[in-house]
Amino acid sequence: MKKLFVIVMLCLGGAAFSASPATPPRDVDEIVKRLEESGALDKAVDRAIERYLNRQQEAQRKQQEASAAQRSVRAQNARKPDAARDHMLGNPLAEVTIIEYSDFECPFCKSFHNTPQEVVKRLGGKVNLVWRHFPLDFHNPAAQREAEASVCAAKVGGKDAFWKYADGIMQRTASNGQGIRAANGDPLVSLARELKLEVASFQKCLESGAGKAQIAEDQRDGANAGVNGTPGIIIRNNKTGKSAALAGALPVEVLESRTRELLSSK
Repeated sequence: MKKLFVIVMLCLGGAAFSASPATPPRDVDEIVKRLEESGALDKAVDRAIERYLNRQQEAQRKQQEASAAQRSVRAQNARKPDAARDHMLGNPLAEVTIIEYSDFECPFCKSFHNTPQEVVKRLGGKVNLVWRHFPLDFHNPAAQREAEASVCAAKVGGKDAFWKYADGIMQRTASNGQGIRAANGDPLVSLARELKLEVASFQKCLESGAGKAQIAEDQRDGANAGVNGTPGIIIRNNKTGKSAALAGALPVEVLESRTRELLSSK
């Protein structure tokens, strides 16, 4: 009881009551009883808990801010968007680029797939989208092969063909490394045929592994920029070089808001 009394006195700052070390136990009990009856004890404990929680929340907030700042600094290591090299959607001269590091077999990437495209539409020619390959080992071999097939779609049919092919994979894949279930033959070749790509050229590209180097380069770029999961997002102001790093299947409103922040950054 005496320990509780000391704690209460500390919480109250000693303003309500004071007691010397020689205060008789019965007097201490009486003081505590009066504190309990008046509600002062509960209020003091509540204030102490609130102060503790506030300190914890403030420490957590500062830690999160520091971590976000570190991620943003590392995000500046990402390769500059290049319309001649990257899978790019939208205005090549846009002020801001959303760079998405993605895995065709990632279920979160599948649910997020249309989100950055929607932001590009909403913000018009101010923003473009770049897709970079980041197939995760535990989704292979399906993720790697689908990435290679999408590169071949771009090589055979051009930039628009890449996006149509990527949309097709995302619509069909069962995700988590399960790939696209085949009805007849190779489903990746069937998709190329459906999109009216030159099938012989597509197959030759896919069988040769022509996309492997590009995919490996994208993976190294993402790792260098701090990406360690998918979807990994870096929003880059192409005028200032300022960047922000995000992760996960964010709602469209959140991605749009963060993109607008980069648009207005100086």
